[in-house]
Amino acid sequence: MTRPIVAVTDSVFPSLDPAMQALARVDPEVRMAKTAGADDILAVARDADAILVTYAKLPGELLRELRRCKVIGRFGLGVDNIDLKTAAERGIIVTYVPDYCMQEVSDHAMALLLALARKVPFSNRLVQGGRWEMPAVAPLHRLAGQVLGLIGFGNIPRALAPKAKAFGLTVITHDPYVSKAVLASAGVEGVSFDDLLARSDFVSVHAPLTPVTRGLVNAEVFAKMKMGALIINTARGPLIDEAALIAALDAGRLGGAALDVVATEPLPKDSPLLGRDNVILTPHTAFYSVEALEELQTKCASDVARVLSGEPPVYPVKLA
Repeated sequence: MTRPIVAVTDSVFPSLDPAMQALARVDPEVRMAKTAGADDILAVARDADAILVTYAKLPGELLRELRRCKVIGRFGLGVDNIDLKTAAERGIIVTYVPDYCMQEVSDHAMALLLALARKVPFSNRLVQGGRWEMPAVAPLHRLAGQVLGLIGFGNIPRALAPKAKAFGLTVITHDPYVSKAVLASAGVEGVSFDDLLARSDFVSVHAPLTPVTRGLVNAEVFAKMKMGALIINTARGPLIDEAALIAALDAGRLGGAALDVVATEPLPKDSPLLGRDNVILTPHTAFYSVEALEELQTKCASDVARVLSGEPPVYPVKLA
C-alpha cells in the first residue's frame, strides 16, 4: 500500500515530534518545504495527500496546482492565510484548532490590560532609569467598577471574562453570532457595537480576520470610544486600522494601546508605535506555552490523520 505524503510548508516549532506521533497511525512520508515560498511549497506539496501549514500563504493559484490533496491542517486557530473558497472548490478539507490556546491568550490579554491600567512597563522604565517617582505615574484608577468591552465572544473572550470579573471589571460584549443563552450563562451583557464603544474603559479585540472585519477598528470607531479608553489586541493585527490608531494616540483620544499583533509582522523598526510610554508591544506570543504548542500540533495532525484514514475531522473549517 502506498504511503500517504504529508507536506509541511513551514514551522515555528522547536520540534514537530508531537505532530509526527499523531500522524504515525497513517505511516506517512513527510516532506518539509525549504522555505515558505510558493515554488518551494509546490516542490513538496504538488503530489501530496495532505498539507500542514503554519503561517505560509496558500492562495488559490497555489491550491489549483495540487493534484491529490485531500486535507490542509492549519497549525492555529485562524485560517486567513488559506483561500478557503478555492479549497472547497477543489474538494480539499481544511482543518484548524480553535480551542488550543484559550487560556494562554486570555491570560495574555488580561496581563496586557493590567500592565496598561497600572502603567507597569512605564514605571519599570522610570525606575531602571534611576527615577523613583510616583507622581510621574499618576493618575492611576481603580479597576473595580470599570468596564471591559469584548469585540467578539468566541472561546478566548469567554475564557477572559471570568478573569476580568475577578478584578471587579464589568464585562460587556458585541457579537451578533452569539446566542442570548451563551451570554446569560457567562454573565456577560450583549450590547450594540456603538454602545460597547461608548461604555468601555477597556476594549479588547477578539474578532476573526475576514474581508469584512479587516480594518474593523478604524477612525470612526476611535471617535466613538470613551476619551482616554485603552485598547488591547491579541487577535489579528489588520483588525485595527493602524494609521487611525496612531492618529488617535497622537490626539490623546486613546489613553493607550497594548498589542500582541500588528498589521505588519515583525513590526518595522521605524514604526510610529515604538517609543511611546502608553503603548505596550509583545511579539505575537499570546498563544504560546509549551503545553499549548504540544496540544496544537497533536490536534492538528490528528485531524489530518483522520481524513487520510477516511474519517471525518473533529475541527473542520466551514465557509461562512
